[in-house]
Amino acid sequence: MSGGETRAPVDKPRADVTVDERGRFVVRVRLPLPASARPRLLLQLRPVKGQSEEEPQARTEESGRVVALEPAGQDQWRGVLDAAPALQEGRWDAYVLGAPGEERTPLLPGLRDLRALVSGAGAGRATPLAVRIPYATKDGRLAVRAWLRATHAEAGRIVFSGDSMTVAARLFGARLGEGATVSLHRRGRDGAVRQFAPRAEGDQDFTFTVDYQELLADHGQAVWDMYVRPAAGAPRTRVARLLDDVADRKTVFVYPAATLGGVTVRPYYTVDNDLAVEVSPTSGG
Repeated sequence: MSGGETRAPVDKPRADVTVDERGRFVVRVRLPLPASARPRLLLQLRPVKGQSEEEPQARTEESGRVVALEPAGQDQWRGVLDAAPALQEGRWDAYVLGAPGEERTPLLPGLRDLRALVSGAGAGRATPLAVRIPYATKDGRLAVRAWLRATHAEAGRIVFSGDSMTVAARLFGARLGEGATVSLHRRGRDGAVRQFAPRAEGDQDFTFTVDYQELLADHGQAVWDMYVRPAAGAPRTRVARLLDDVADRKTVFVYPAATLGGVTVRPYYTVDNDLAVEVSPTSGG
């Protein structure tokens, strides 16, 4: 083995990511490799719960997205992940690949310039709606959260008033029509449903008010998932908040809770950034 061609050990490579106005990811990796190397960026879809990392679907390069990295200065490599084709909905972990068959190396997060996502320019508006947000995982690795939805209801401002909340939202991939409804579905075997009427503000923007009293039928613990049916006979779609730079908003956006007759009602965003309402017994009540 020639000493000049020996690859330096990969020691926690780190990547800076910029999302541009076209929704592309420009990735710069700091990695000590010779100029003759041909490293690649690999985005690997994280296995669903219950699927082993060792299963072929989770391990093969073909199940991920691979982007060539080109030299961009001393120990610097650059690659561009185009907006199309869209990533499958889920969480994608970022790695560096060296020679074919070489073990993948996890990437650490560097600087993330997500200003295009905050302004809305970096999020696709075509149908289906494709959203990608780079983020740092809890164990300090670089990953991408992706959503791919044929229709979407983007939650906006939420106004609270005593025992109710009013949500402003906008439809993508559908238009508000005759027979439109907002529904809350209680998780569990009984499948209870509560319906509320949306107030149209054009054919895409609308508001609706959820009366908390409607969710207290049995005064027990429950989680209600929120949907909108744009028109009679149309498929329902989740109400969620996807079009900004927050990959996991469950612990970031904390809304006020209301106490009603021994229970507490609190809206929140799920791990998938979908809007839901939790009803639980009041502590000490």
